[in-house]
Amino acid sequence: MRSEATNWFIDKDSQYRWIYHRVKKHILSAKTQFQRVEIIDTYEFGRVVILDDKIQSAEADEFIYHEALVHPAMITHPNPESVLILGGGEGATLREVFKHPAVHKVIMIDIDMEFVNLCKRYLKKWHKGSLNDSRVELIFDDALEYIKKTKSQFDVIIADISDPVEKGPIVSLYTKEFYWLLKKVLMPDGIFVTHATAIYYFPYKNISTSILKAFTEVFPKVDLYYEYIPSFGTLWTFIIGSSTYSPKKISSALINKRIKERRLKNLLYYDAETHEKLFKLPKCIRKLIAAG
Repeated sequence: MRSEATNWFIDKDSQYRWIYHRVKKHILSAKTQFQRVEIIDTYEFGRVVILDDKIQSAEADEFIYHEALVHPAMITHPNPESVLILGGGEGATLREVFKHPAVHKVIMIDIDMEFVNLCKRYLKKWHKGSLNDSRVELIFDDALEYIKKTKSQFDVIIADISDPVEKGPIVSLYTKEFYWLLKKVLMPDGIFVTHATAIYYFPYKNISTSILKAFTEVFPKVDLYYEYIPSFGTLWTFIIGSSTYSPKKISSALINKRIKERRLKNLLYYDAETHEKLFKLPKCIRKLIAAG
């Protein structure tokens, strides 16, 4: 919510917690077929993307979220050649995927063509031209419908979709039924990763554990990890599922070897030390997971 009188954007987590961001410059407000889009420049986080009154991504720290989402799964896989991205309209997830030279095919599914076109124009620091790369096929479709009908299989699938708001249209993409469908389009040794919302703080504290439970009913190997995202103002979780690989089992030596072999450049956040830290859960989160 943006207050016109004081020129503040108010990020409302709940009726009990509001976070105010002073607006330096208002870039645009638009209503696409699927969502309300607002782009503002702020004093602390630079350019900020807001979807349906919630911060989606911020210039100052988007690299933390996107590198945490992409690289643990991509590094864990020994040869990620084909990748499916669900969502990711800003193009930053795609940007990070293309840092891995083995990748020769990426399909990116986003339901909102208007939003992606706005991102191409206004979020160049996010996508850095990746949305126009010849290796990517952009498909504007519902992710569930695409998964149901595709005959392709992928080494890595990355879900960078909106949060599962209660009774919202996206909730079906966070269920074990969807994960069973998705598993069929993974290679036998493929890896699936999704962000899994905030954890520990009201009102999200049960969503991450619900997604984790759905994962464990589909994938033999499941790992939850987390990081603090400053512009979100909370701890944010990610979950990886696979039939073959566990990112917790990969050694720092092998991570460093793959980073060197793949000549991963411009990593601002992720390395072997960060990887190890991501999967060391504090007692409070372990307790929530145990409680389900």
